[in-house]
Amino acid sequence: MSYILLVAGLITLIIGGEILVKGAVNLAFRFRVSTLVVGMTIVSFGTSTPELLVSVKAALGGHPDISIGNVVGSNIANLALVLGLTALVWPIAVDRNSLRIDWPMMMGSSILVYLFMLDHELVFWEGAILFITLIAFSVFLIIKSRKDNKLATESPEETQVEGKPWKDVLYILLGCAGLAFGADWLVDGAVDVAQSFGVSDLIISVTIVAFGTSAPELITSILAAFRHQTDLSVGNLIGSNIFNINAILGITSLITPISVNQEVISFDMVWVSAIAFIVMPFMITHKTISRLEGAILFLIYVAYIVTIFMLKA
Repeated sequence: MSYILLVAGLITLIIGGEILVKGAVNLAFRFRVSTLVVGMTIVSFGTSTPELLVSVKAALGGHPDISIGNVVGSNIANLALVLGLTALVWPIAVDRNSLRIDWPMMMGSSILVYLFMLDHELVFWEGAILFITLIAFSVFLIIKSRKDNKLATESPEETQVEGKPWKDVLYILLGCAGLAFGADWLVDGAVDVAQSFGVSDLIISVTIVAFGTSAPELITSILAAFRHQTDLSVGNLIGSNIFNINAILGITSLITPISVNQEVISFDMVWVSAIAFIVMPFMITHKTISRLEGAILFLIYVAYIVTIFMLKA
């Protein structure tokens, strides 16, 4: 049964990702909002739904390591594994706003939550700060994008989309639902298989669960790369990392305080920050993340997984 869940989850993720990308791109053209902003907001929020569900459920169930490990592991997977594999499929052009606005927001959120974690607990007021910051940032992005697009000259062919707007919204909702169900099935199947081999809950949370909840980002970004919608790929991944920290940890700690393991502070958060710093020069050079740089990111993720099993197994 576990292997059936794995296959069913993967198929559902692929279908959901394809539908979500189609709806998001069409919606961006209709409302004259860049695909980068759509990736940073709608798509990243939708693909991060599994992390939110897993973290809240784990925190309420008295498993803070899974709640924190899921988010931290997912952020590492997004930048190293997903971004790396996506760049291997198609080199990713980097928008100027990704360098000037999105990356600094992601790095700032990582540093802020790290400071909040130093007392080994995330509490209500810290969650409120994280979540309010995300809302303000999202509103800023949308307003700025609409303003920039009004100033830009676009041909009719670039913005004309067939069909009704409600269909695009329906595509996005169906895609998000498919990603949520697919990730849930994939995680359940993977955890069952891992436990049958005697793997600990801590390792499962930062590897298998984190990979499973990052699967929507992986599928969505690769499909966007095949469509040459690389703005959507970059926006989705950076936006997802911002959402993971500000919304998932924010909302979860609003519901219940989250205890933070010292290993997360001294080990996993160091990897999160280091990988984010490594991505920055890749984004700057030639304003493109090349296949070589994608391969380097993928190898960094492999090194992280190997290190986890060596130190924590």
